[in-house]
Amino acid sequence: MTVDLSQAPPRPQNLEEAYALILLLWQEVLRLRAENAGLREENVVLREANGRLERRVEELEERLRTDSSNSSKRPSSDGAGKGDRGRPVRERSGRKRGGQPGHEGKARELLPTEQMDEVVPCRPPETCPCGGSVVVDEEHVERKQQFEVPRIRPRGTEYQIYGGSCEQCGQHHRGALPEGVGPGMLGRRAMAMVAVLSGKFHLSKRDIEEILTDFFGREVSLGTVSDTEERVSEAVAAPVEEARAYVQQQAVVHADETGHKVAGKRSWVWVAVTVAVTVFLVRCSRGAAAAKELLGAAFLGLLVSDRWSAYTWVDALRRQLCWAHLIRDMTKISERAGKAGELGNRLLEFVQKMFHLWHEFRGGTLNRAEFQQAMVPIREAIESLLREGAVCGDAKTQRTCKKILKLRPALWTFVEVEGVEPTNNVAERAIRAYVMWRKASFGTQGDRGNAFVERILTVCATCKQQRRNVLDYVTAAMEAYLRGRPGPSLLPEIGGTELAEAA
Repeated sequence: MTVDLSQAPPRPQNLEEAYALILLLWQEVLRLRAENAGLREENVVLREANGRLERRVEELEERLRTDSSNSSKRPSSDGAGKGDRGRPVRERSGRKRGGQPGHEGKARELLPTEQMDEVVPCRPPETCPCGGSVVVDEEHVERKQQFEVPRIRPRGTEYQIYGGSCEQCGQHHRGALPEGVGPGMLGRRAMAMVAVLSGKFHLSKRDIEEILTDFFGREVSLGTVSDTEERVSEAVAAPVEEARAYVQQQAVVHADETGHKVAGKRSWVWVAVTVAVTVFLVRCSRGAAAAKELLGAAFLGLLVSDRWSAYTWVDALRRQLCWAHLIRDMTKISERAGKAGELGNRLLEFVQKMFHLWHEFRGGTLNRAEFQQAMVPIREAIESLLREGAVCGDAKTQRTCKKILKLRPALWTFVEVEGVEPTNNVAERAIRAYVMWRKASFGTQGDRGNAFVERILTVCATCKQQRRNVLDYVTAAMEAYLRGRPGPSLLPEIGGTELAEAA
């Protein structure tokens, strides 16, 4: 019996046809079951592939959203317009730029007349156009002071070295340079200026060469600039080592690190900042060994830093995590879909309340006890949200929350301990000086360049903290170096006295 199953099956005429029809129908059922099973398997494969693609799209979209506001990327890498992402666009007020009517302006205070190099009286004419005599008001004088930079001509000194022989024994003798005169063409203050132009003003060697030519009319070679940097580096080596030991003994230290190139290879510049002294370190590693060298293996102070793993050897009870970095982590969580995004937004709300209280405390509205009491519910809420995020189902959010919770004591040190800030901004501002120098250079080529970078940056940053003139300090250091004496200290207790004596 032949049956077309695409049409309604015919009515069997006898038992044999009925059995044949039942057999064909059963075979069709088996075929459909097999086809259905294949479709189910294919559906599972397609669902898995779709899930992978969705995760990949989500990952790429998150990567596109990643900038300096939600990661450790540099602001310069954000691209045009990205820095204003998510901020409301302000409407133009229609007012002109600059000070507005009613604004109390600020003017530079005039120096005492006796401190001026020249005083020029500007008297009115003796006779008015009408023919009358002009009586000068000698008591009320309008004063205007103007400053000019004269053409600078470096003071040149020629040392004429004579030689002679003994009439009796014939031994030859040669005159010696005066004490404090170096072997190169530049004097101590000129060498100090070269180093400061590089370390403080972030100029390249070629730029320094051009400044010496354009401003002072003296041509120097790139080799002279490089040799000068080496001499200055040697002159400040001992004070910088003393400063490094001092930092390692301080109660609170801020630390940070950023990328560097040594002969084209990846290296790192580290910084440690205290209240009065800042030190830099150039090393090929970003690991714990370099952090221990910076802070001291026996470091017992409080460390303020980000969550970088190189600092995990410091006990969490003696750390303060940078909340600026934590805000970036939470911002990234808030930009994710679903429960993770909601959790991130709630975290940011409580962090905003936390900083509001911090600013009230810093401004004197709250005392320490009141601040600590007001922080209790905020601390509990943030920790509860982090625990919720650790099991929220989003893998990246869970991983971030778990890592933060591992360092839970380091979240709140600033609440309990005087002198501890909730952010690591002071270290980031300090290391910014190096970042600006890096933009104008090709890194360093070896140990000599590394030593100069870490030493001159240490000197410039520390002098700025202590309100000391860095050019005067380096000049005094070169004077001591050329005379074979110890350089002036960078420590705040004795540095000013030694600098005055050396100068």
